[in-house]
Amino acid sequence: MNSSVLINPNALRVGMYIQLEVGWMRHPFPVNSFRIVSDSQLQTVKALGLEVIRYFPARSEIASFDTETADNDDAASAREERLTLGREGAEPQEAALAQSPPAEPELPLHGLPPLWQRCDERFRAAAREYMQVFNCAAAQPEQALAKSHGMVQGYLQDVLPTGDLVIRLLSESSGHRQSEHPVNVTVLCLLLGRALGMNAADLYELGLAALLHDIGKDSKPGAAPPPRAQYENHVGDSVALAMGMGVSSDVLTAMAQHHEFVDGSGFPLHLIGEDLSAAGKVLCLVNSYDRLCNPEHAQEGQTPHEALSVLYAQQRERFDPTILKAFIRMMGVYPPGSVVQLADGRFAMVVSVNSSRPLKPQVLVYDAQVPLAQALPLDLEMFDEIGIRRSLRPDQLPREALSYLSPRQRICYFFERAVEPCSPKAATP
Repeated sequence: MNSSVLINPNALRVGMYIQLEVGWMRHPFPVNSFRIVSDSQLQTVKALGLEVIRYFPARSEIASFDTETADNDDAASAREERLTLGREGAEPQEAALAQSPPAEPELPLHGLPPLWQRCDERFRAAAREYMQVFNCAAAQPEQALAKSHGMVQGYLQDVLPTGDLVIRLLSESSGHRQSEHPVNVTVLCLLLGRALGMNAADLYELGLAALLHDIGKDSKPGAAPPPRAQYENHVGDSVALAMGMGVSSDVLTAMAQHHEFVDGSGFPLHLIGEDLSAAGKVLCLVNSYDRLCNPEHAQEGQTPHEALSVLYAQQRERFDPTILKAFIRMMGVYPPGSVVQLADGRFAMVVSVNSSRPLKPQVLVYDAQVPLAQALPLDLEMFDEIGIRRSLRPDQLPREALSYLSPRQRICYFFERAVEPCSPKAATP
């Protein structure tokens, strides 16, 4: 178990692993739990004006620390009693919630916490840039290629360095419908390629193929699905546009294979595993996952947990086993967007997964006593005694929990670097 103590902020030192137990609107860090790695971070934390801060000795990297200097006064003790992140006191609160309706009004996710806002802003910018590529691919192919190159290179600046990456769930409708899918697929392909150990050149070509794989597909929201033969033509149409843009043959090959399965059941050429490129296999898997989560008709969508279950339990013969296992390890059994019930009975939604420690995601817990805008993410890595009991569909949630958690009909992801670089000790759940 990761034991912790509450200490006075004045006792903080570089190397300490801490958790900020305040709402996301009150601090500038992209996560609530992290190791202080610089003096600037230390001063920023102290400037928050908090009375006490939770400190985890076992996860810290300092020579020694006298825990008797921890703030054990009455204020700290009272604050400890108010915390319900899986410790004593949570169960009585849940019993009270079960007996009475929430006092707070139903709140939509309109006031996003800062870390969601940052990822949302990056996703929206990517969505706008993709639409620029889409709109000029035929008439101005050189401009489209330059814009595509800049987008992928920008992502690689975050993906290539060593260290942890956090995959975040975004708000509903973060981008244009036509751009959500290619941006989602690009983000997940680059993360999966990184997990598979691809080098920079291969990651670049994978990212470019993912970004452009549907560039020739003009899908209008609400439109009836085209006949099968017409739908399959989008592969060739996309490859033709990308060829006019001047992309490499490896990029064209991966694009041409984004609907080809290793068992030969794909299209348009019914290729088998030995005929497929590594980038093509990655792109096909990620494309399949996103289409399960985000089909043309949102009401038919699977939850992220269900989508992974379908890929593994029902369709795994379609995919390269090494790539599929790496994807599941990266996303976790419960990817961001999954609605779950915790072992202690509370309802929650997975909001982020550290790609290095996917079995312990961060979840947003339904708590009628805490306004949504002030809700803290519960980092399951910090509490060994709390686990996920089961996955739920949104319609299995109580009405109040459904309104509070606001599960997404469309699943969008983006990523950002964790506050601290991953160390061997921190990488073990």
